[in-house]
This record gives sequence, C-alpha cells and structure tokens, in this order.
Amino acid sequence: MRIMITNDDGISAPGLMALHEIASAIAGEENVWTVAPAFEQSGVGHCISYTKPMLLTELDPRRFAVDGSPADCVLAGLFEVMKDNPPDLILSGVNRGNNAAENTLYSGTVGAVIEAAMHQVKSIALSQYFGPDNRDLEDPFEAARASGEQVVRQLYEEAPWHDGPYELFYNVNFPPCSGAQVQGAKAVTQGWRANTEFTIDPHTINNRRFLFIQGGPQDQPTEPGSDVHANLQNYVSVTPMRADLTAHQSMAQLQKVFA
Repeated sequence: MRIMITNDDGISAPGLMALHEIASAIAGEENVWTVAPAFEQSGVGHCISYTKPMLLTELDPRRFAVDGSPADCVLAGLFEVMKDNPPDLILSGVNRGNNAAENTLYSGTVGAVIEAAMHQVKSIALSQYFGPDNRDLEDPFEAARASGEQVVRQLYEEAPWHDGPYELFYNVNFPPCSGAQVQGAKAVTQGWRANTEFTIDPHTINNRRFLFIQGGPQDQPTEPGSDVHANLQNYVSVTPMRADLTAHQSMAQLQKVFA
C-alpha cells in the first residue's frame, strides 16, 4: 500500500508530521510520500495554479515541496512524483484548526482531496479542532494522533468508495480535546454554524487602506447529527462528501418552472 500525504499549512507544519506518523503506522514509512506546499496555503479551497508553473523541490527521499496549492500538490504527486507508482490513498492534513461546517468550503485541506477524488484515488481530509481543552497541550494534535490510524483504516477498508462519476471522499475532524478524552467516531453530515461567516476588518496604515479577513467564533454548535455538534461532544466527525454541487432535491421543482 502506498500513501501520499499533503496539507495546506505547509511542508513544515506540525500537523503534517502527525499525519506522517499516522500514514507510516498504516503503510510503513517506506511507503509514504509527502508532496506538500512550500508555504502556507490555508483558505485556498480547490484552486490550482492554472496560469503559472510551479516549482517542485525534492527535500529528502519521498519528500517534496511544491510552490503551489494543495490541489497542485495532488497533481504533482499523481503526474510527476508518483507517476510510475501511483498512491492507493491520499491523506490531507492534519490541519491546524477545524474544517467542519462552512469551513469545509474554504479549506485547502479539503481542496486537495477533491482533486484526488477527481482522479479516482481514495482520499481523506483530516483536521484538528482547537479549543480550550487542547490548544495549550504540549501536543495539541493529541486527539488526531490517538484516533487517526483507526479512523483511516476503517474508512479505507470498510467505507463505500467508487460509487459514481463524482467519487466519494471523506472529511474527518478530530475533537478539541486530549487524546484520552476522545469518545469515539460518528458518521455525520456537514453542519452549519450561525454567525460565523467571514467578514472584513479594515485598517488604514501609512495612509493606505488594508482589508483583513476576519473569521467568526468556532465554538457555535451545529444541529445534532452534524460535524461540529459531534466535535464539541468530543467525538471524531466523519462526513462522506463528493464534488457534485447539484441540489438534487430541488430538481423536480425547477423542472416544473422550466417545463
């Protein structure tokens, strides 16, 4: 089994080191390849460097930095770094901060696995929720390290895959607690947090106008049975997703409108 790992926090991020440990426990260190952004790429979603080339640098055996987005890294891994021995599984993360609820739509961590799924490769995004119970721990990724291997194994071996033209992928968020406090894992939907939308915080510096993007509070619960609700109850959330953005439940009504 060959695993490729990537992220959006950059190749030196501590969460990527945690993911390397998880992947190595599953496949053996000699079967893990790292292809990650040279610099932080948080919030870039599924963007690709379509209008400019990207620099690929080999840092160590099976460890590469890409001057591009997480989705770029997946393309570099599939069509250059691992083109002769493609990965069986692509893991993205472990992100520093949650990619649950509306954060999913902005996430470069998730963008990487969307790109992997577009190429029919099994892929899982993994993110570590931060809160008062874990952000000051010596290892704030404790929950991910404690639960990551088992969750990835269960998904790879037992979860549904390859069931349509738009492939399934999985979004996993580890709860904001210590490893010992994790209550287990739950299959849940993507949630919605009220009053957490991104806004603009304007500042004038040296007579020039700068606009800083400001996020909302991350401790707002979502509906029971959805991701943030599970995370705030110290459960790992596991959400099946696909890149088909069609609102299928509205098709019948819309077809009547245009009949």
